[in-house]
Amino acid sequence: MKMELNDRKKKILELIIRTYMETGEPVGSRTVSKYTDLGLSSATIRNEMSDLEEMGYIIQPHTSAGRIPSDKAYRMYVDSILKDKDKEVSDMQELLIDKADKIDLLLKQVAKLLAQNTNYTSMVTKPRSLHRRIKFIQLTRMNDGQLLLLIVTQTNNVTNKFIPLDEEISDEELAQLNFLLNTALGGMDVSEISIALASKIKSQAGGFDGLVSSVLDTIAKEFADDESEVYTSGATNILKYPELMDKEKMEGLLSTFEEKQMLDVWANDPGSDEEDTEHSIKVYIGDESPIESMRDCSVVTATYKIEEGVYGKIGIVGPKRMDYEKVVGTLENCMHQLDDIFKKGHKALPDKNEEKE
Repeated sequence: MKMELNDRKKKILELIIRTYMETGEPVGSRTVSKYTDLGLSSATIRNEMSDLEEMGYIIQPHTSAGRIPSDKAYRMYVDSILKDKDKEVSDMQELLIDKADKIDLLLKQVAKLLAQNTNYTSMVTKPRSLHRRIKFIQLTRMNDGQLLLLIVTQTNNVTNKFIPLDEEISDEELAQLNFLLNTALGGMDVSEISIALASKIKSQAGGFDGLVSSVLDTIAKEFADDESEVYTSGATNILKYPELMDKEKMEGLLSTFEEKQMLDVWANDPGSDEEDTEHSIKVYIGDESPIESMRDCSVVTATYKIEEGVYGKIGIVGPKRMDYEKVVGTLENCMHQLDDIFKKGHKALPDKNEEKE
């Protein structure tokens, strides 16, 4: 009858492997009985070790000695570690994606509330990192010819990109490559990825330097092309103000809010962010506006901070006769509430199911 590697045998085997790796000395039943919490006698442990030897997991180097792990035991141990790490990777990936989704939802709700409370048009950018640091990288097999590259930044923004797979790679090799990439790039600013570092990673990639090149090229291109996403709300509120009802001006404004390309000029304006005072409340009147279609309006903006180096912007657009006191007060209140939320580690972020249309 074929013996099974049950939980008790696995626990004893793992203890033998760990003990031998630490001491380099053969492990006997008495040593195992001291460290195991199974509550087994030395006789029972000897029987289990005898079974493990028969199954090929441990060997006795010489008579009257303890046992040492076999290659088969090391293989099982390594596979188990890789499996556990893959689960940790998967759990972390789900957590980070969930957080990113919740930040998006929060900012959309902020845009809606600001438009409702002020009767003007609101603009809110997603957070962007001035020093875009990589938090996590994961390569996942999609099919024989393609991998999915997941990139998570310190802002919890998640990017997915497909990478062609031109060479065979086993699951174990893929797990090791993920470990290498995260060890080398985790916590690093994208701008710090030098040619020397890229060469070092490739030299450690075990023949998968081409795949590493594809990953690094994808990261570089993704961040080079990165643009701030802007959420808008209350665009039709501008129709309430006669001075903005000129057909050409109105169409230009509505087009700006709908197409959003022009909003990138404001979102990526270096005139605020970390060099400014707290919350960076700024008022642009008429021609002072960085957006041409808003030169007949006033724009009041503020900067929110998630953490050091990670910022986003909020803006209120209305007529030049807008209620500045109310708008500035509303933005200040909004900034303080966002500060409280982000300082609490996003605990107050709304659940995805709470979004209202």
